[in-house]
Amino acid sequence: MRAEYAVRAVLYLSSREPGQVSLVSEISAAQEIPKTYLAKIMQDLVKSGVAKSMRGAGGGFEIARDPAFITVQDIIEIIEGPVALNLCIKGECSREVFCPTTYVWKHAQEKFIEALKSMNMAELAREGRELLLKERAKVS
Repeated sequence: MRAEYAVRAVLYLSSREPGQVSLVSEISAAQEIPKTYLAKIMQDLVKSGVAKSMRGAGGGFEIARDPAFITVQDIIEIIEGPVALNLCIKGECSREVFCPTTYVWKHAQEKFIEALKSMNMAELAREGRELLLKERAKVS
């Protein structure tokens, strides 16, 4: 859940105007993330250089890098470390040399990483705005 919440938080910050600061409570409410949990995640995102924090009146968080250069994989790895579907991928399985599923796992891992690398926060923020507009049009 931490990685999923981190992706949501970065997506929220990426959808804001450059320099626009957001409070943890605002991100939490908008993205349905428990506030105390989000505060810890935001610390990791700040340490990694993806987000910036501002203290004091008018303080909060903002995106620190161009969202077009932040991938879903980047965020997951900041929170969870290297992405691996199972022990076989991590090289921690003693059965790797004779296990018939090794190829399946490696192929799935390659496709999974390819998908995570192909999605950046700028594109996802744009898609999110479009989906929101379509949803609002349905309601009107």
